[in-house]
Amino acid sequence: MRRLSTLSVEAAALAFSLSGVGCVQTAERVDPAPALHAEIDRIFASSEYAVPRFGPARWLPDGTAYAIVERTAAGPEIVRYDAATGTRSVSVEATSLVPAGSTTGLDIEDYAWSSDGKRLLIFTNTRKVWRDNTRGDYWVLDVERSSLRKLGGDAPEASLMFAKFSPDATRVAFVRANDIYVERLADGVVTQLTHDGSETTINGTSDWVYEEELGVRDAFAWSPDSARIAYWQFDTTGVGVYSLSNATATLYPVITRFPYPKVGTANSAVRIGVIDAAGGETQWMRTPEDPRNSYLTTLRWIDDESLAIQQLDRLQQRCDLLLAQVGTGDVSLLARDESKTWVDISGIRPLDGGRSFLVESERSGWRHLYRMHRDGNGEPQLVTRFEADVIDGNVGVDESQRLVYFTASPENATQAYLYCAPLDGSQPPRRLTPASQPGTHSYSIAPGGRMAFHTWSRFEQPPRMEVISLPDHATLRVLTDTTALEAKLAPVLEPRTEFFSLPIGDGVTLDGWLIQPSEFDPSKRYPLIVHVYGEPAMQTVTDRFGGSRMLFHRALAQAGYLVVSFDNRGTPAPKGAAWRKVIYGAVGELSAKEQALAVRSLAAERPYVDLERIGVWGWSGGGSNTLNCMFRYPELFRVGVSIAPVPDQQLYDTIYQERYMGLPDSNAEGYRRGSPIHFAEGLAGRLLIVHGSGDDNVHVQGTERLIDRLIELGKSFDTMIYPNRTHAIAEGAGTTAHVHHLLARYFLEHLRAGPRD
Repeated sequence: MRRLSTLSVEAAALAFSLSGVGCVQTAERVDPAPALHAEIDRIFASSEYAVPRFGPARWLPDGTAYAIVERTAAGPEIVRYDAATGTRSVSVEATSLVPAGSTTGLDIEDYAWSSDGKRLLIFTNTRKVWRDNTRGDYWVLDVERSSLRKLGGDAPEASLMFAKFSPDATRVAFVRANDIYVERLADGVVTQLTHDGSETTINGTSDWVYEEELGVRDAFAWSPDSARIAYWQFDTTGVGVYSLSNATATLYPVITRFPYPKVGTANSAVRIGVIDAAGGETQWMRTPEDPRNSYLTTLRWIDDESLAIQQLDRLQQRCDLLLAQVGTGDVSLLARDESKTWVDISGIRPLDGGRSFLVESERSGWRHLYRMHRDGNGEPQLVTRFEADVIDGNVGVDESQRLVYFTASPENATQAYLYCAPLDGSQPPRRLTPASQPGTHSYSIAPGGRMAFHTWSRFEQPPRMEVISLPDHATLRVLTDTTALEAKLAPVLEPRTEFFSLPIGDGVTLDGWLIQPSEFDPSKRYPLIVHVYGEPAMQTVTDRFGGSRMLFHRALAQAGYLVVSFDNRGTPAPKGAAWRKVIYGAVGELSAKEQALAVRSLAAERPYVDLERIGVWGWSGGGSNTLNCMFRYPELFRVGVSIAPVPDQQLYDTIYQERYMGLPDSNAEGYRRGSPIHFAEGLAGRLLIVHGSGDDNVHVQGTERLIDRLIELGKSFDTMIYPNRTHAIAEGAGTTAHVHHLLARYFLEHLRAGPRD
């Protein structure tokens, strides 16, 4: 072997130091860490970048005014505003909301008016049940008499859920301790309707997996004539029980146990019943399918004697719209939607007094709105006649004008605009959002369909809210002023984020965005950090305000990184069913492959991407894809931060994982290939795994199993466990800022920032 001279050895050492993962252009470069961490504190530990808020507001029944809760020195009060003029009047004064014997008014978490407008139902003193504050106290205010009374009789504090007036305004129904009760407003008499509620029998609310994956929390409904109540019942007997341990709250750990069905295991047995509001026996609806191997996803009263129910099979490849007769429990099939992958559930909207329904389906290859008749005769009628996806089909309906409102974006999958179409499908959809307002738009349409709250934002433009008229989309009143915030953000947001489309081969093109440092020099090469999600639940590449996450990525860029994100196939972009569902049976495998292809394609297009300094990070499904990228493509991804990942898909819940992967017995190889734990031997770079020990959703169990596997393989890695934090890792003072400081510090230490020649 030829020996190098001393000078040659020194030159080789210098060349190595300038070409590896940790190299920078010059030794004089200013340390970016202090400025980066100071900016993280501004983003997450202060209100410096707080977005102006309005409301929450709700439309009043006449569709010309709205109400909001305003805080005053005397306490909260409910105020009415004329939507067009802004004329203000107080509907409920703060003094009316002070209980007898108290000096302070009720803190209003939520409220509802009775149908006659004479009583107000107030939700207060709330407690979180998994994700939302759905348990608390309810009070009724008699507006005419200015009398305030707490509901529930002798019920314990903060023990009531989902209280709601009967349509005739004479009673309130609520859930307590997994049973349904009705309280008569005239005299306060409480009647218990169900008597079998227990730890394993749940009436009127839901089990864990229905709440998380199907959005079923409030699980009962009054009939239109106030005579009956329809409700879900869950029998969790036989469902596997998961335990969370809180080791920091008391001297000995506190254990929380709850039924959590992991893939391939038993679900709750679920059924829907109807009971007389005065009490009696429940009439159960005789829905087809095994109650443990199907899902009842939607319940709607159609009239006083019938219910509409949507039922999914266990694989979620078939959705049946059922009509149930509440007197007998008899059920008939109105319509069926099927897919070889999965059917997305969107609910139903009754039209024409329940004589027809509006539903969503991808049967054409696009997500469209269809109208079908209650009698089941004829094929579903296509309403949205265009070659594009409906993004949100539940924006609103104006039956008097025979119009349906929805959002879509045929030309740009990163954006969303308001469209309308005639309910008979006689004309193609018409865009209502002005062409001069690119970005993402959302709407809350007033009763009658003549006005709406309109919110508009772009990736780096804070959301602006206004009242508009429909269908002309004319601005009537501006509700939020973002001028001051935009001025504050202006120096932070330069250069502007670039949105682009990137071909990755085989005719596939991905959407992406790229953030560059402010002193970017395209003649040099920069480290690249990829922010990934990549699963069917979410897009990362959307042209709507990115908030604190966007500002964090901005801060990373300012420290000397390129920051990028790609939406691989399988994410829920409005690009047609084939785009979204190509991932079926291969979640994790396809996404990691396309993320790697996207990085290489970007570097081929843009020589300033330093392929020797590539990092990746993500949360939840993005944490799983971070692991897959690090393990499967170690020659490309050098540093990764995986937060709350699912290392083994067999440890996640039935409804989500089986929807996209099928059952593990029939797709064992797909589950193996999609789970990063089975590819951990590929780890070569620096990896940080972060998890909350109190995560009820994605359990720390999976991270612990991955840690065991990495130890067995002799791999070096880093771990951070946040005690008792949930999947959000946001509980406790300073937690959110701490997570992002940790992220930044890990990249700064192991993926050196700054350009090199």
